[in-house]
Amino acid sequence: MGKIIAGIGTSHVPSIGGAYDRGAQAEPDWKPLFDAYIPVREWLADLKPDIAIMVYNDHGADFFFKQYPTFAVGCADQYAIADEGMGIRPLPRIKGDFEFSRHLCESLVYDEFDLTLCQEMAVEHGFLVPMHLCFDPAPDWSVAAVPLAVNVLLHPLPTAMRCFKLGQAIRRAVEADPRDLRVVILGTGGMSHQLQGRRFGAMNPAFDHDFLDRIERDPESLARMTHQELMEQAGAEGIELIMWLIMRGAISGGARRVHRHYYGPMTTGMGLITFEEP
Repeated sequence: MGKIIAGIGTSHVPSIGGAYDRGAQAEPDWKPLFDAYIPVREWLADLKPDIAIMVYNDHGADFFFKQYPTFAVGCADQYAIADEGMGIRPLPRIKGDFEFSRHLCESLVYDEFDLTLCQEMAVEHGFLVPMHLCFDPAPDWSVAAVPLAVNVLLHPLPTAMRCFKLGQAIRRAVEADPRDLRVVILGTGGMSHQLQGRRFGAMNPAFDHDFLDRIERDPESLARMTHQELMEQAGAEGIELIMWLIMRGAISGGARRVHRHYYGPMTTGMGLITFEEP
């Protein structure tokens, strides 16, 4: 049967992608961020996952306010790189695994989760930034990937608890797959930030560190938070953190934290935490 071997929570700030593309990893403002992912890539290379489930939100490449599904899952053998207005980034197309996606969707539907199934998806920075931070894209990606896009833009949003329970259902789906697949799941977004209104630029590092503590030791306390509570503490766009709870729900209580990092040089708290199953 399949098994989830690791979980990762990580930010997906778009400026990280720009810094990566122009080779700015060693610049003083960016070096602390990029250096934190060097041991993560080495750790993942040792774990040798077959598939990465990428939990992210689309920022207008495939979905927008006129139509934004609560949960959308890619069901294809490959995914295009989206053009977010500055050209297509110089990255290989994302390899998919149709059979795994088909099984995952079927299992989640029978587990009472209604999904939008996408035979074509173009993935953007919400997906791509965590992908190239954690996996080397040259000459090609070492893992197949399944995009799982979550609505964190158009209210009403899924609750934090619903996301946590989706993660638990994903674990059941992976373990029911007949193939001996090694799966890593990434929950992306945040941390604290607000990009509009009177609180533009607001960050809350104290909340971010508390979130990192609790997602390791008491994730259900985070799952019980309302949207209002999360946005008051982490900013309107900090609501993206509910996607980390999908990752946390998919890994066991016995998973061991391996890496943790936090960096807040500008308008967004950039966090990282990784877990490995025993």
